[in-house]
Amino acid sequence: MNQSENSQFLGTEKITKLMFAFSIPCVLSLLVSALYNIVDQIFIGNSELSALGNAATGVVFPVFIIAQAFAWCFGDGCAAYLNICQGKGDTQLSHKAIGTGILATLLASIVLMIIFFPLKTQLLTLFGASENSIGMAVEYFNIILAFFPVYMLSNMMNAVIRADGSPAWSMASMLIGAMTNIILDPVFIFGLHWGMKGAALATVLGQVVSFVISLFYFFRTKTFKLTKRSFIPDFKTFANALKLGASSFITQMTIVIISLVCNIMLAKYGAMSHYGVDIPIAIIGIESKVFTVVINLVVGIVLGCQPIIGYNIGAGNYDRVKKLYRSILLCTVVIGVASTLLFELAPKAVVGIFGTPINIPNPDDYWLFAEKTFRIFLSLVTFTCTIKMTSIFFQAVGKPVQAVISSMIRDIVCFIPLILILPNFFGIEGILFAAPIADFIAMIVAISLTVIFFKHLKIQKA
Repeated sequence: MNQSENSQFLGTEKITKLMFAFSIPCVLSLLVSALYNIVDQIFIGNSELSALGNAATGVVFPVFIIAQAFAWCFGDGCAAYLNICQGKGDTQLSHKAIGTGILATLLASIVLMIIFFPLKTQLLTLFGASENSIGMAVEYFNIILAFFPVYMLSNMMNAVIRADGSPAWSMASMLIGAMTNIILDPVFIFGLHWGMKGAALATVLGQVVSFVISLFYFFRTKTFKLTKRSFIPDFKTFANALKLGASSFITQMTIVIISLVCNIMLAKYGAMSHYGVDIPIAIIGIESKVFTVVINLVVGIVLGCQPIIGYNIGAGNYDRVKKLYRSILLCTVVIGVASTLLFELAPKAVVGIFGTPINIPNPDDYWLFAEKTFRIFLSLVTFTCTIKMTSIFFQAVGKPVQAVISSMIRDIVCFIPLILILPNFFGIEGILFAAPIADFIAMIVAISLTVIFFKHLKIQKA
């Protein structure tokens, strides 16, 4: 069977069957990816490191996102490019884009290490580390940073593996790595009493396992084949893939900007409130990890469907694209509504998973701020999920401009100005109200862009 025949079933198989086959492994893969940070926080929060340990991992989290921004940009771009080429029956250039993407990911990881290592204290302080948590944060960060190449290459390659029609392999890579992390965390933190160092070592060893499994796949690919020629940089071809991955990069970097601005404002207005600095930083760190789980459910569904979307756009099967979009939207709304009910009705139960604060002077304020954060900040999480889904959908159909707009409206145009303005009038609670207001405005834009796209698609079909 040739490369074209390997992917033709994407245009003929029943859509629901394809969604189950592609999305479930992708969802599990991304959930497992989220577990790398969450598991650390759960074990840290339930150890003697407690809330301050969680605050420390919380300020390191944006650095993970920076690494993901580059890895997902290169990986998602190459994946979308591969799928569109499959739909057009032309896969001669895709291997060059993927080979160049691997080299670009490796280079980016080395550059980030060179930049971040000497500036680690300043960087972590900028992201909200206090004098109480900075030592723990630096200890955790040093080990995480040393394994950036492994972490970034694993993320980049997993996107390509899914696009190549092997979501189960991608899932296995992430799952086995996460299980390694989960097994080693209690051994290193509780058994060997290595504290933050133990949590970091468990994380990076899990990443190494994921990387090795992903690497083996590239010797048995389905719709493309890497050769020595693939790794001769072809910037013209790679530029086409890079355009498709730009929205992933912008989306991830906006998360970093939001985390930076949010933590600065939380530290400023937390110090002026009875909560203090560490409680808001710790709670927002937990909220970020929980929100990552929710958003990864949605992202997993739409990214899993990316090969199907890209193939059918390339093949001109627009009715299948429209039907697929409706199915993805339904799944997104169900996930968003279920999450909203959980956060509104049982916020303390969610936060309680991450341990009870034992090293802060006012634990009652900890639980009070946790309740407010989950009930206000995440009140329109259904909209947030839909906006994210819309951005990735546009990326999959080869519309990078719409993908970037739908993502940036929420995060850059609305959320950041609101987070800077509202606390002046409502104190630290104003930071929490910024998110649902931004979600509401961005949702209107996302709906408008989607309606225009499908009207244009209808005209193209006619």
